[in-house]
Amino acid sequence: MLEIKDLNKNYHTGKKALINVNLEIQQGEIVGIFGENGAGKTTLMKCILGLLSHKGEITLDGSPISSANISRLSFATSEHSFFPNLSANGHKAFYKMHFPKFREKRFNGLMTFFELPTDKPIKQFSTGQKNQFEVILSLSQGADYILMDEPFAGNDVFNREDFYKVLLGILDASETILLSTHLLEEVEKFISRAVLVRKGEILKDVTIQSLDEAGKTLMGFVKESYQYKSDRVVNALSDLTDER
Repeated sequence: MLEIKDLNKNYHTGKKALINVNLEIQQGEIVGIFGENGAGKTTLMKCILGLLSHKGEITLDGSPISSANISRLSFATSEHSFFPNLSANGHKAFYKMHFPKFREKRFNGLMTFFELPTDKPIKQFSTGQKNQFEVILSLSQGADYILMDEPFAGNDVFNREDFYKVLLGILDASETILLSTHLLEEVEKFISRAVLVRKGEILKDVTIQSLDEAGKTLMGFVKESYQYKSDRVVNALSDLTDER
């Protein structure tokens, strides 16, 4: 289990990025992290990975995240973490050398699925291809917990839809996905749980099953939780057109 206790993150500017975050992620869950831009989603993931200093505890099966267990975590981010001058085959050789649980068959299969070249330097890939390759690496590393931060940016809707289906088909029962995205309606049938973040705090934490039983959609639940005002656009246009 990935457990987060009383997590706080303040930036040098004084901004409170995360405030008393408490979260438990059981192995095998597929959890969506949702929130407005700047809510703290990316900061949360980077704290889990030890990329940012913070206050509070983050443990994996009771042990702090360290060099001893960091390989159980992988990260796919649109910021990219690969070697731009290295080819896909070069990355495969590197990962096989450093990650004993590297899933070569999965890597090869996903490369074929996305129709990505294996001998071309990654820096020559399109933005969408780079994001696809980042996801492939995270899924092939052999990690138990796979963190994805807006991994599908730059990919068309058909690629995304097919990928969700493939992902559900290849995941082992022990593999855990923590996914941050704005594509709520696309991932609603893919995730098992939704965590809403607002201004650095956990606003809501619900299972998709409970929403289904209540007759609510994920989008409707999010709008309700954030007290979204459906007339805000109409009011804004009215104010703007009054100036004419």
